[in-house]
Amino acid sequence: MKDFKKLLIWQLGMEIVDSVYGIVPMLPQEERYGLRSQITRSAVSIPSNIAEGSAKRSTKEKLKFVEISLGSAFELETQMLAVGRRKWIEQKLIDEVIDNVRKEQSMISKFIEKLESEL
Repeated sequence: MKDFKKLLIWQLGMEIVDSVYGIVPMLPQEERYGLRSQITRSAVSIPSNIAEGSAKRSTKEKLKFVEISLGSAFELETQMLAVGRRKWIEQKLIDEVIDNVRKEQSMISKFIEKLESEL
């Protein structure tokens, strides 16, 4: 699939990016090059790898990038859980991001199953 912007998993990934960039300024300044950076990189990695995978010719190559995207989604979930444990951001905001990340993980997992069935 060349038009990755039509993929629902890419669209939700971009919504997650928007949410993450909305809350990272709430993190302590000393986390600027630590958790803040990690969180934004993980979030951006989700739709970026979906987009990159869509440009690949073989299903095997597509699968590799979609799996990286899934890994980034699990990484982001972990980072948001860490932020919640530190109580740096209102739990409601964290929960909203985590809920979308979990939906994304489910959608990506189903997409992976579809790609694997094509191998």
